[in-house]
Amino acid sequence: MKISERLCETIEELIATGELAPGSALDEAMLVERYAVSRTPVREALIQLAAEGLVELRPRRGAVVAQATPQRLVEMFEVMAELEAMCARLAARRLHENDLIAMDAALSHCGDASAQRDPDAYFYANEAFHRALYTASHNEFLIEQTLALQRKLRPYRRLQLRVRNRMQHSLTEHAEILAALRLGDADQAMAATQRHVVVQGERFADLLASLQLLTAA
Repeated sequence: MKISERLCETIEELIATGELAPGSALDEAMLVERYAVSRTPVREALIQLAAEGLVELRPRRGAVVAQATPQRLVEMFEVMAELEAMCARLAARRLHENDLIAMDAALSHCGDASAQRDPDAYFYANEAFHRALYTASHNEFLIEQTLALQRKLRPYRRLQLRVRNRMQHSLTEHAEILAALRLGDADQAMAATQRHVVVQGERFADLLASLQLLTAA
């Protein structure tokens, strides 16, 4: 793996975990010093992150972590819900035993993290569950498109998990999705996935409140 690719993954993880909040400046000189690399891989990594929509490159102002408007967030979550629902519909028809094993394991890890009230552990277990769902669709193009949007939404999905009782609700919703998949019920799997992913009403207000606290820190 190239230095720029490793650096890209590192910065993406810092964005996802909130260490680099939306709107944060990404100073090239600071990144060069912090990771002991030259400016070329830093610039290549920032260009790649910009292509993924995680970073904005502003003329004469440098790079900043992308910050979605409330309207943009609604739109992104709406599309994410439809993409994941499509994955669920196909998975209900194409599910392999290995897919069930992967989703069962991820659900178990989600349960452990929820019991320990550890939102960071839940964040990674939750990602494993969703990625197993994408894989279970057995449609490579759909998986690629879903993962591309998933990367953009990682910071916001992580914030959701810090809202009171969200981990417990998420765990229940995962179990509902998996139960529908076991039955091969495509309609129920789609509906359960859409309810789980889409952000509306109080859930969206809670997300915005969490985001405001983060950016104010």
